[in-house]
Amino acid sequence: MTNRAWDGTSYDRISAPMEVMGLKVLERLELRGDETVVDAGCGSGRVTQALIAQLPDGHVVGVDGSADMIEAARTRLGPQSDLRVQDLLQLDVADVGPVDAILSTATFHWISDHDALFRALRAQLKPGGVLVAQCGGAGNMSHVHAAAHAVGEMPPFAQYLDGWDDPTNFYGPEETEERLLAAGFSDARCWLVPQPVRPPDPVEYLSTIVLGAFLQRMPQELRRPFVESTIAGLGEPVTLDYVRLNIDATA
Repeated sequence: MTNRAWDGTSYDRISAPMEVMGLKVLERLELRGDETVVDAGCGSGRVTQALIAQLPDGHVVGVDGSADMIEAARTRLGPQSDLRVQDLLQLDVADVGPVDAILSTATFHWISDHDALFRALRAQLKPGGVLVAQCGGAGNMSHVHAAAHAVGEMPPFAQYLDGWDDPTNFYGPEETEERLLAAGFSDARCWLVPQPVRPPDPVEYLSTIVLGAFLQRMPQELRRPFVESTIAGLGEPVTLDYVRLNIDATA
């Protein structure tokens, strides 16, 4: 996975738009109420909380690569929650698996190797188990990222971003379906949905969620000016051009 840092407390405070999108994904997951489900990339636990509520006789494992996110999720969900710091490329929940389902929202685009990712997820599912997910897809944030890269080419920011590659990966439906089938899923359906968002606090939202990978490369005193300069290039009202890749696959 990418090594970008996360502020779990800030994320939990301003991620309502991500929760709205995540809850729509959760609606696609058909549950009896007694299954074992992994929330892969659980973040601060907003969607995990709704998932737990749908499994009164089941078990939820929240997994995230960020210890800070897991700490924020534990604050939200309580000490009894099953939360684990793990890289999804090495996902291992054998102590509770194989599992019935894996849910994931707003995570896969941060992972560079989707072939390895889908193999790792498939290995944790029982036969007939399902993967229901959503992440950034082809075209996601193209306007926002173009504005950020334009700012990053100017001083004083350029010296910190010179030669740097944005770690996000935004893929299309067809190539994702092919990867899922190659990873051992018996069937897969993927599709794109535009999902524009007007964040309530653009500076904190972009700093925490969208531009964090840019910001961690530069000194603290330049981070807010970078975000504000990027926002200035987006026009009013500030609208983030999310395009989400939806994934439904069966093991």
